[in-house]
Amino acid sequence: MLQVTARRVAGLLALFIAVLSLGWQPRASAEESQFGYVYTTDLLPKGAKEVEQWVTWRRQKVGGYFNQLDGRTEFEYGLTDKLQVAFYANYVWAQAYHNGPFGETTSPEPLSYDRPGPDDHYSAKRFVGFSGEAIYRLWSPYTDPLGVAIYVEPTVGPAFRELETKLILQKNFFDDRLVTAFNFTYAPEWRYDLDDNNPGHKKWQEETDINANFAASYRFAPNWSAGLELLNEHEYNSYDFRKESNNGYFFGPVLHYGGKKFFLTATFLEQMPWASSHSDTVPGAIVGRRIYDNDFEKYRLRIKAGFYF
Repeated sequence: MLQVTARRVAGLLALFIAVLSLGWQPRASAEESQFGYVYTTDLLPKGAKEVEQWVTWRRQKVGGYFNQLDGRTEFEYGLTDKLQVAFYANYVWAQAYHNGPFGETTSPEPLSYDRPGPDDHYSAKRFVGFSGEAIYRLWSPYTDPLGVAIYVEPTVGPAFRELETKLILQKNFFDDRLVTAFNFTYAPEWRYDLDDNNPGHKKWQEETDINANFAASYRFAPNWSAGLELLNEHEYNSYDFRKESNNGYFFGPVLHYGGKKFFLTATFLEQMPWASSHSDTVPGAIVGRRIYDNDFEKYRLRIKAGFYF
């Protein structure tokens, strides 16, 4: 599967959607999200509840081997028709060997406080933290020219703090069969990590993620939709747009099934060779125009399952 390029998969999906769309007149559902990474303004109605389970598999760095599984277990509740809240737990498992710049073993970002030796076969699992989430919809794509929502998500863990915020835009076409969405994310975070300037001591270190992500999905049959996601992720060693360390682009297909009480979404992404060096980029982290610092890899697969009740 991972040998197939995202471009080839996307081409096959586009052809498949075009053929099926000639005969289907599907009905849109206002409470579903068809994407693995990009959020929409579609929310649970007042009083509705949902349990979601996410698993994200990250694979392949500069060399050697690298696997990381990010897990999330989430409970969502429609507080009003315009306000959805959620609470979830985050956890991670990773294994690595000779995966970093210059062939050294390095830990991924959620486990950055681990310092494996350059030739260690690294394996670890950790609880990352608890998160709260609130999404407030200002405009609906079904009754207004554009769907607009605001997203706030604080996360607190033993060695991690984050305040993630998003602007969510959504525009539908063809009687809501085609859904497009854009997210702008600003997320300052803090990690309790070793202080390189003071050996043997730790301190809270700041970093800011600033992302611009786009997605489009077409409902080609009742309960089924397929599309594409494009992520552009930036990291800064500051709270503003100074000291940029990394930027990466990920692109690939998404497939979604949404039933009355259950949904399943899968997104496969490949990092595109569009990365460039910045003032704080780690030497040796860019290979073949792809960035392989500790929060970037070549492939990602995310699967989300949800149950309504």
